[in-house]
Amino acid sequence: MKAKTFTQLSIMMFLEFFIWGAWFVTMGTFLANTFSAKGSQLAMAYETQSLGAIIAPFIIGLIADRYFNAERILGVLHISGAVLLYLAGTASDFTSFYPYILGYMILYMPTLALVNSVAFNQLAGDNKKAFAWIRVFGTVGWIIAGKLIGIFDWEATNGLQNTFLMAGGAAALLGLFSFTLPKTPPTVDKSEKVSVRDILGLDAFGMLKDRKYLMFFIASILICIPLAFYYQHANQFLNEVGMEKAADRMTYGQVSEVLFMLLLPLFLKKYGIKLTLLVGMVAWVVRYLLFAYGDAGEETWMLIFGIILHGICYDFFFVSGQIYTDYKAGEKFKSSAQGLITLATYGLGMLIGFRLAGYITDSNIINGGHDWNSIWIFPAIFAAVVFVIFLVGFKNEKIEVKE
Repeated sequence: MKAKTFTQLSIMMFLEFFIWGAWFVTMGTFLANTFSAKGSQLAMAYETQSLGAIIAPFIIGLIADRYFNAERILGVLHISGAVLLYLAGTASDFTSFYPYILGYMILYMPTLALVNSVAFNQLAGDNKKAFAWIRVFGTVGWIIAGKLIGIFDWEATNGLQNTFLMAGGAAALLGLFSFTLPKTPPTVDKSEKVSVRDILGLDAFGMLKDRKYLMFFIASILICIPLAFYYQHANQFLNEVGMEKAADRMTYGQVSEVLFMLLLPLFLKKYGIKLTLLVGMVAWVVRYLLFAYGDAGEETWMLIFGIILHGICYDFFFVSGQIYTDYKAGEKFKSSAQGLITLATYGLGMLIGFRLAGYITDSNIINGGHDWNSIWIFPAIFAAVVFVIFLVGFKNEKIEVKE
């Protein structure tokens, strides 16, 4: 691959995830502190991710795959999103904030597939191995966003509205930069008939006839319910218990994500998919127990360790699950199968989880704060139950892991 192309794609990935990491982690804290938002309102705000994930296939399937170059659609979506992020950051209350963030996530979620399309279009043969190196710049972007929030100390100074302005500036930059990216033309003839079944990849549902994959599919939806608690309330929790520069500390999770990504192929090859997925599940149980009993004083190490576990939580379940899905799908349904599992997890599973997390949090308000011990115990128990169901119901199989 040419150095210029590699640099372009790496910058694209960096900005794509810098934008998301710049506001998503701290949104719960922002809404609670600025608008005195309840847990149910935080759930509404975070549910926009799930709604965007559900709508995304229609945007990609109906527009990007048939009519316009992917890099041009990417540019238009990010420039439009920059305006919505600015409006969200200058909103005066939750009622005016919500439509902006909903509109933004409907525009943003399709870009996750578009940046992959642009990257993979430039990768062929052995060059496909370079994707991991390109994608890691996305994780670096997320880390840098959290570091900047810590440097500017926006959490302690009630300046989190600036995260939306920072993200908006980056979105505008990526939008303009997208028009300089390598051309990625439509992959489907626009005259070809398309059905809702094709767009949603419903043919991939045939994979559910496989009992092993069906069990994995159900477990994936269920484990995303406790996962939503972390995304929605972790930063709010850490700030409320007094951890300084919480967003900065939370980037430890992305650092561990990179490290455990390197270990994942070796673990899969030696122990198989079942143990790998179980390790990912039990990590969620341990993380929530650490949050339930840790504090920002002598037990700060418990909170830090819970954050660092993100690498195992995410890589050993979600990334290994994507690999398993690719393995089970075969050549014909690879793309539609990945769309199906994304729709089930980030769509259905997290949609339920965000709403449930908001209800549990609102039920545990005490003295102007929250009974975080009770809040975190719930997803810990839920994840433990999913662990047991999967342990009993799923039979192991070795899968071929491509280097």
